[in-house]
Formats: sequence, C-alpha cells, structure tokens
Amino acid sequence: MKVLMMFCDSFSYRPAIKNLETAPEVESPESFKDVLVAFIQAEENDEEDPKGTEDKLLNVVKWGARKNNSRHVILHSFAHLSESKASPEFTHELFNRSQQRMRKADWQCEQTPFGYFLDLQLSAPGISQARIFKSF
Repeated sequence: MKVLMMFCDSFSYRPAIKNLETAPEVESPESFKDVLVAFIQAEENDEEDPKGTEDKLLNVVKWGARKNNSRHVILHSFAHLSESKASPEFTHELFNRSQQRMRKADWQCEQTPFGYFLDLQLSAPGISQARIFKSF
C-alpha cells in the first residue's frame, strides 16, 4: 500500500468523469476545512491480508492527522502511486470498512466518490508534517 497524506486548510472536489461502471451517479461537489486527505493506492499484495492492511492504513492516517492536530480524514483512491493495483472491489470495501471503524472511534471520516476522476482544489500549509508519504 502507498499512502500520500496532505493536511489541507481547505480541500474540495467536483466529480468530473465516471471511470467505473458500477459506481453510483454522483454530481454534487463537496468542500472541507482543516482535513487530512489520504491519497491511497491499495496494491495487489494487500489483498492477501485484508485485516492487516486495514489496520495499518488506519494507524497511518490517524497518526498523520494527529501530527496536524486534526481528527478529520478524507480517504481518496489514487491509483497513481505504484504500478501494482488491487482490484477496485477490494479497494472500495477497504475504504468502507476503514471509514466505519474511524467513525466508531469518534473520528470524522469521509470518502471522495469512488470510481470517478475528480476536479480537485486544495490549499496546504508549507510545513513539513502537512505532507507525509508511507509505503507498507
């Protein structure tokens, strides 16, 4: 798994192009303030240990958010960090389970629309902990 995290003063998206036939129709844009956006690429070998992958993902994004004094995370599928890709079904389910677990632990957690290319706007402060990359 590859995870690029960016703490954003502001982050917004607008669905642009649907690239997964099974994705539900989404048209509305969303905006957020003071949020850690996790650009996540699940890799093929992550499918061998779904629970372990999920646990590591949650530990990493919570750690990144805490470094930025935030308890608000957005999970964003970003299949451009590695040549290896997990199946869309695995990745989407991983995101759903991770979001549920974070919410049960009193974290704010959202997902960008899965199966879409998005127009993104973000503003990130120029501090070192605002940009973190992890590979596991």
